Amino acid sequence: MSFLRRGFLPGILLLSACFGQSLPLTPEVQSALDRVSAQSLRGNLSFLASDLLEGRDTPSRGLDLAAEYIAAQFRRAGLEPAGGDGYFQTAPFEVYEPRTDHFRLELAAGGQTVAVGAGEVRAQSPAAVDVKQAGVFLMHADTPEPQAGDVAGKVVILDAGKSGQLGGWMFRRMRALRAMQPAAVLLIDREGMYFQSEASNRLVDPEAAAPQAVLVVHSAPLARVLDDLPPGAAEAAVTLHLDEAVKKPVTLRNVIGVLRGSDPGLRDSCVLVTAHYDHIGVRTSGEGDRIYNGANDDGSGTVSVIELAHALAALPHRPKRSIVFLTFFGEEKGGFGARYYARHPVFPIEKTVADVNLEQLGRTDSTEGPQIATATFTGFEYSDLPEVFREAGKLTGVTVYKDEQNSDAFFSRSDNQMLANQGIPAHTVCVAFEYPDYHGVSDHWEKIDYDNMAKVDRMLALGVLMLADNPAPPHWDAKNSKVASYLKAWKERHAGD
Repeated sequence: MSFLRRGFLPGILLLSACFGQSLPLTPEVQSALDRVSAQSLRGNLSFLASDLLEGRDTPSRGLDLAAEYIAAQFRRAGLEPAGGDGYFQTAPFEVYEPRTDHFRLELAAGGQTVAVGAGEVRAQSPAAVDVKQAGVFLMHADTPEPQAGDVAGKVVILDAGKSGQLGGWMFRRMRALRAMQPAAVLLIDREGMYFQSEASNRLVDPEAAAPQAVLVVHSAPLARVLDDLPPGAAEAAVTLHLDEAVKKPVTLRNVIGVLRGSDPGLRDSCVLVTAHYDHIGVRTSGEGDRIYNGANDDGSGTVSVIELAHALAALPHRPKRSIVFLTFFGEEKGGFGARYYARHPVFPIEKTVADVNLEQLGRTDSTEGPQIATATFTGFEYSDLPEVFREAGKLTGVTVYKDEQNSDAFFSRSDNQMLANQGIPAHTVCVAFEYPDYHGVSDHWEKIDYDNMAKVDRMLALGVLMLADNPAPPHWDAKNSKVASYLKAWKERHAGD
């Protein structure tokens, strides 16, 4: 298959010159793009984001229903199953039940001692901890990265302060802290958001369990004491006792289907099209609606993966490379599904040329203003992949641009990060980074702009085809210092090329 009447798509370095002209799409490609349907997107999302699935928490019955539904749609599209169990890549995890009979948490600072009850704490890891009068290292979002000697044996407290909330920066800091051997890590959840999730993050990856105890704390008296402490090594001490939790096995599933490529020399390489199909479940208390339906985050990305699969599988001539359609579990719990795939890839990492990760494509009511017929990529200048979609946007009426404020900041906040860590040029595409009721119970399927999402999906379908039909894969920008670790991983993967 070709985008031009004859020959293959020019190399990525020639894209700007070639697409400076108005190039016609072949009838077969245009026909495939036309299969992307707002009605189909609405129908799929109205189920996946329905109350029946109870917020698709990881793990949950609703998540399992969603996985079965996605697999059925891949089957309907005619994709080849690519998991070890049909369309499913099964992953052994554990859930745990904390034991709080002997729980104790006290913070002494400024001449007073605050005791926190077991009901004000959610254990995020099953590890036991027993420390008496341990030193404290307090970190805010803008606190410089500590050295191992600053935190070893201490209790690290991550707190956004009076105007902040538990956020992605805490989890990124926590990953860095794991190697520094703190005695425990406390995440201060001032707004109580993470206390409202049914599963309360009680999920363990046996292959990468945190070496120390991690607790989310929702305590107003404790927060008031922290308001008076400067960041860094604090004049404070923590006494903490938590017994090791009881762990039970659970099986989780990534859903994978593949559209095999046609070129004998390229069909064993692939482009990933990904999204996460989980969300954060059900609020355990309160009046009215308690289900976090997650229509935009990331039901919109999930149904777009389905829609692209249906559209591209209808092509009479396959692209040169294979296209892998993959939906992950557990993104909201820390990218567990993507992490598992990165450690156990179904398709070799060195043969995976790109990951196009789809997030939050449905809402156009961005806090930065309406986003109609636009899309943006995280890490826009980290590789030349986003430029391929900028050209696809020119042909489909969608403006693909760099969001100067959010592009780099959001790169690590979705599943693309786990694949970038393996050296794969991987970016997340979205329409609105921030929108009203993000992670709220009112993120419902009725609020999605389906006509706009269909338009964006046609751009994405064309861009994915451009990647899959191009002998020249995308590359990290070696001149950009922010990609040094990703480029190093890529070179290690391709050392024998």
